[in-house]
Amino acid sequence: MEVEEAQAQTYPSMVDRYFRRWYKTDVKGKPCEDHCILHHSNRICVITLAESHPLLQSGKEIKNISYQISANCSRLQNKVSGKSKRGGQFLTELAPLCRILCSDGEEYTIYSCIRGRLLEVNENILQDPRLLQRKPSTEGYVAVVLPKFEESKSITQGLINQEQYQDIISSRHKTTAEVAGNTDLQESQS
Repeated sequence: MEVEEAQAQTYPSMVDRYFRRWYKTDVKGKPCEDHCILHHSNRICVITLAESHPLLQSGKEIKNISYQISANCSRLQNKVSGKSKRGGQFLTELAPLCRILCSDGEEYTIYSCIRGRLLEVNENILQDPRLLQRKPSTEGYVAVVLPKFEESKSITQGLINQEQYQDIISSRHKTTAEVAGNTDLQESQS
């Protein structure tokens, strides 16, 4: 009996063990374009796609990922050095990190969601874009950002925790089901 209980136990993943998940929903007013910020106790934040992001939900095929934000700004040109990570590009909450183009023509922009210094971007997703969809919280992350020390306590303002995020997802599903139910009702009455 004890062996069965031990086998049934699940252990938290490395991400769940060392990072706290924070979410930014409907980024820039775009429905369901949610981002996840994995916040480590040493202030480092890993920017990823949230589970409900359209790229992870609808089985979309990624055609291209670009860290070229404008003619003069490429996140790939970011260079940091030294213990204090000097030289990294400074990001605001709404600073674009990358643009993702899908085979159906849809384009998604992934934003920083927090203020801080860009430490690195994930160049692996350029070679294998499917990492972004298969392993969004680990190998498919978008970027790593280090908030200023003075702002490290306030970076979660404007973000929601995992429990609040699950409540939003549940209410979205309920609303979608209600809308679908009303549509079915209207069609049956006509």
